[in-house]
Amino acid sequence: MLNSTGVLQQSIAKRLLKRRLFYVCRDIERTMGLISPPPNYQIITNYNEFSVKLAQQYSHIILIKEKEQLDTQELLSHPRAKHIIRKNDFVVVFKNNSLIENICQKNNWHLLNPSAKLADKIESKVSQVGWLEKLAKYLPPHQINICGKIKWKGKPFILQFNHSHTGDGTFFIDSEKKLADLQKKFSQRPVRVADYIKGPAFTNNNVVWGNKIFIGNINYQITGLSPFTDNKFATIGNDWALPTQLLSNKQIKQYKQIVTEIGKKLKKDGWKGLYGIDIIVDEKSGRLYLLEINARQPASTTFESQLQKSEVRSLKSEVSTFEAHLASLLDLPNKEYKLISINNGAQIIQRVTKKKIKVPRIDDKSVINTIKYNNATPGSDLIRFQFSKGLMKKHNVLNALGKKIK
Repeated sequence: MLNSTGVLQQSIAKRLLKRRLFYVCRDIERTMGLISPPPNYQIITNYNEFSVKLAQQYSHIILIKEKEQLDTQELLSHPRAKHIIRKNDFVVVFKNNSLIENICQKNNWHLLNPSAKLADKIESKVSQVGWLEKLAKYLPPHQINICGKIKWKGKPFILQFNHSHTGDGTFFIDSEKKLADLQKKFSQRPVRVADYIKGPAFTNNNVVWGNKIFIGNINYQITGLSPFTDNKFATIGNDWALPTQLLSNKQIKQYKQIVTEIGKKLKKDGWKGLYGIDIIVDEKSGRLYLLEINARQPASTTFESQLQKSEVRSLKSEVSTFEAHLASLLDLPNKEYKLISINNGAQIIQRVTKKKIKVPRIDDKSVINTIKYNNATPGSDLIRFQFSKGLMKKHNVLNALGKKIK
């Protein structure tokens, strides 16, 4: 008897009998959500130490070697990609944008990702408030204003520009001087100003698939820990073991309610596939606040899917998050599927910091991957460590395994 992987992957393979699908992405780790890819599913990515190792194992990986690592739009524009991808082939990317849409349209490639314009409207901090409408009640108390008009009132707050990524573009304002310095540089730029909520943050990866919202596994968001980053708001990892220790059943129910309501609004606007939700819990009141909506495939999806597939399952109805994402983009029926639940595993990222980092050698059976990146830009990924166990003892405190890395 086929398990859910077999049933859904047969459906995906059947859909791809006449049209090939190319996942094109700068970072190969984000493309490896399928343990056993079907025929006609291929990956186009950069040549580097990690991708070479994977390409030696998997024949569906195509590497493009240049002096510098190419962005997704540069990979799509590369002569080799244009030679390989044919008219009407399917294309999937990690994060869509207007340049990618124009390249695909020009080459008559069928881009499966939802509209870049819609994604930008949902993700951007200023336009997001308008898009949320009534659901903006889940955000921390906030206002939209011009940066130069914000007043210091003696109380710390969060200031966000319209666009940010993993904490870049988010500022903790705890003095009049910090505010004044930003205002000198960006006086006319629109910003979202919100109350500073102190407490643990959580995230999960969800899928709009047909007429259903698939709620993913909640994980604790590892944020701002030194020496992994110089930015106190930078997301540096995920821990799937900690949420059950920190969240009550009531809070988990509230979390799922927020995810579902946002998912229904996304579906109404024509969204397909993955979206991520970040939520923070006020350490004093226990109230949940919406922090982020990632209108795209969140970076933790691939590893979550690998953890899901490591679970011993025989139910036809259970599938990984990445499988559900791909099936949704391909307009496959969702039947009675549900996402595989997990409650263990973690990953943590060492970002490029001012201090030079020496890569630790971690001797532990729980190590799944150690991925090195060819990045030098401050704040970008340097090393990704992935484990079958959790890394956190409690909020902002590493356990014994986590301390080995630190």
